[in-house]
Amino acid sequence: MYVVATAGHVDHGKSTLVQRLTGRWPDRLAEEQRRGLTIDLGFAWTTVDGRELAFVDVPGHERFVGNMLAGCGALPRESAVMFVVAATEGWMPQSDEHLAALDALGVRHALVVISKTDLADPADAVEQVRQRFSLTSLADPPVALGTDLDAVRAELVGLVDRLPAPDLDADVRLWVDRSFTIRGAGTVVTGTLAAGVLRVGDELELDGRRVTVRGLQSLEADHDEVGAVARVAVNLRRVDRQQVGRGDTLRTPGAWLDTAEVDVALRSAGKLHDQLVLHVGSAAVPVHVRPLGEAARLRLARPLPLRVGDVGLLRDPGEHRIVAGVEVLDPRPPGLRRRGAARARAGELAGGCAPPPVCARSDDLRAMGFRATGLRIGQWVVDPSWWAQRRDDASRAVTSWSAQHSVAAGMPLEAVRQQAGLPAADLVPALLEGTGLVVADGYVRPPNATLPPRVEQAVRTVEEWLAAEPFRAPEADELAELKLGPAELAAAVRAGRLTKIADGVVLGADALGKATELLKALPQPFTVSDAKRAMGTTRRVAVPLLEVLDGRRITRRGVDHTRTVV
Repeated sequence: MYVVATAGHVDHGKSTLVQRLTGRWPDRLAEEQRRGLTIDLGFAWTTVDGRELAFVDVPGHERFVGNMLAGCGALPRESAVMFVVAATEGWMPQSDEHLAALDALGVRHALVVISKTDLADPADAVEQVRQRFSLTSLADPPVALGTDLDAVRAELVGLVDRLPAPDLDADVRLWVDRSFTIRGAGTVVTGTLAAGVLRVGDELELDGRRVTVRGLQSLEADHDEVGAVARVAVNLRRVDRQQVGRGDTLRTPGAWLDTAEVDVALRSAGKLHDQLVLHVGSAAVPVHVRPLGEAARLRLARPLPLRVGDVGLLRDPGEHRIVAGVEVLDPRPPGLRRRGAARARAGELAGGCAPPPVCARSDDLRAMGFRATGLRIGQWVVDPSWWAQRRDDASRAVTSWSAQHSVAAGMPLEAVRQQAGLPAADLVPALLEGTGLVVADGYVRPPNATLPPRVEQAVRTVEEWLAAEPFRAPEADELAELKLGPAELAAAVRAGRLTKIADGVVLGADALGKATELLKALPQPFTVSDAKRAMGTTRRVAVPLLEVLDGRRITRRGVDHTRTVV
């Protein structure tokens, strides 16, 4: 199927032309039929030379330009437009605004039909069309006379044949242009499927929640699946009509990120101010505009699912004018809080493209529209040079921190993450691979860390005591006299110089091995008293030492509180 939008000034005969081509009157509202004026989007379809053409008929009155943009904005970027100009009036104000809108959206495929040629000579209108279109993205379109329907059909066939094939493997994002309720079926939404495929039973995302496709129709026929490009009606299971409307999207779950701030390139920009509305897809959202050279940052009144390369336009509804076309350069732009950040960002965007994030999850890059190129670190994709710089920064930070905290367990992992500027702590171990730094128990420390001189001397004293009496752990007052507090003892244990048995209780580095040999020589099973006598120590040491051996499955405790060496 090919979807063709109409455009042109009010009362120039767009709806009449669609009716003559399809046999269907596109205006569906009673008010439209009573007034003979298109107010909202209308739809009709026909087949021409084997091509199925679906028309989105748009209103031409200046009061309903928002509706016109909802119909044209949701079409694929490479879409077709049938632009109608009446020979009786020629080029008119809404002809200008509609053409400016199409140019802002980057539309390149158009057919101009001169209507009412039975009432006036079309020559002037044709010349006006040539002049106006020559300055836009739709330069030199084919022109047909509305009185010659065969010629119009032939030009339509040529027009749609020039369109590129849609991407059927793409993620679905259906911009909703209508929603209504059908008795017995429930809520139905309609839109133009620009890419991808919809299937009955699909689970999609709507406003942050999952919904299920109950049924599909295209051109009033039921389908199990519909592929782009197509006009489609989607029956949603268990969705209230009030929960969905124009400007919402049905989309592939997890494949899109809603953004409330976006950097865009500007095309043919006029005066920028904060009374503008961004039209993209079928949505119309007020925005705050911050110029960045030839680009701009838009802060949206509500988030939208946007990707790199999406196009839209900025409109001034008060002055009824198209201000600029926009193309999304970065849907998750960096902050501009530091001094000079805006100037630097303007320079980055000057080339008409934004660099992808230096570090992002691969799924997020896909959702933003960036290619996942770079160094793969698990689910992350990073820029290699940025990653190397972060490694150097982290190594320096750990070295400096360790020098200032000589007996600490190491620099906390979260502090390393912050110093390196990483978005997640799970990247730190991968970052430090190959640096020799040790990551353990939530800390990062240099390898083979030595004890500071004062602690080294005190530990040597304890080692001399334990060499003479291996199981006589120093008392608290002895440790205090040596100025060996919890931090100093923990550093000695990490260095492999001492073995911690319990809080404030330490033995030599080889204490567990010596204890095991002594206990093996005892008659099995043995009691705590037997162990205490064999090791020549007190219950203060024997009990926690045996519990350590139990925990390491060197000894096994029986129900009668005796133990056996395993």
